[in-house]
Amino acid sequence: MKVISLFSGCGGLDLGFKQAGFKITWANDNDSAVWETFEKNFPETHLDRRSILDIPSKDIPKCDGIIGGPPCQSWSLAGKMRGINDERGKLFFEYLRILKDKKPKFFLAENVSGIISSAHIDSFMQILKMFKEIGYNVNPQPVNASQYGVPQDRKRVIIVGYHKDIKKEFTFPQPNSRQIPLKEVIRDLPVAKPALEKNRANKNLKIANHEYLNGGFSTIYMSRNRRRSWNEPSFTIQAGGRHAPLHPNSPKMFKIGEDKFGFEKSSKKVRRLSVRECARIQAFPDEFIFYYGRVSDGYKMVGNAVPVRLAYILAREIKKDFN
Repeated sequence: MKVISLFSGCGGLDLGFKQAGFKITWANDNDSAVWETFEKNFPETHLDRRSILDIPSKDIPKCDGIIGGPPCQSWSLAGKMRGINDERGKLFFEYLRILKDKKPKFFLAENVSGIISSAHIDSFMQILKMFKEIGYNVNPQPVNASQYGVPQDRKRVIIVGYHKDIKKEFTFPQPNSRQIPLKEVIRDLPVAKPALEKNRANKNLKIANHEYLNGGFSTIYMSRNRRRSWNEPSFTIQAGGRHAPLHPNSPKMFKIGEDKFGFEKSSKKVRRLSVRECARIQAFPDEFIFYYGRVSDGYKMVGNAVPVRLAYILAREIKKDFN
């Protein structure tokens, strides 16, 4: 089945669907920081680099499905929560426009859990109503990626819709109670390298992207625990390197006061997870290479992606329905 990808980023959702046997024929993202990474990892897919606002639906090929996560910052509980009133929040309407014009058999949209918060629930219900009005039976559900084989706590909202002519509704796979600990995904990696001066990327690393951001820890970073042990899943991998979780070998953090933590005295080095460690936690294989000049761009690409394992499990269920 042929799929087109919107707001593709570096391609986490795309890779999961590809692994499940879908063909990604066309993709779109206007962020120049992701272009090289996407094109080198998906050489068979045409990447349209224009803003989605400038792409008429006739320029997009026919497809069986549309996948993508419209930018989520405006819905984030950690942000200003402007939602549909923010220009990025309005990009959901572009997703709807293309869906209405192309009329694929199915779609999958991903967003942050803040989209169903009390501040945004009315807008979210309106979006679901619009999906139904253009001909789709929709099933939205909050999920935690840690229950689907991803070694991190990552709460998101997934909306899957089947065209009403299909006369089916998507059923989410049963979550798994077993959580995968960090030791199973990153413990075999050798010691990571620090970024170069001004956090520029290293060249010729033995393991691609196995480098971490230098620099101190802000008061915001130190406002809560950032370290998980080897026997736990990771905290959420965020899009900013400054807020990357600590490596399990870092000293433990302890609470000093309200919204204030410190590091225990230790001979161990305090460091953030490397870009590659974050990528593994996001279920990217090591052969998936991220291309960037500044290490912060690597963290951003990885953190913005849909975990590949979660994408694969959802894609596999969709494929079963259409088989």
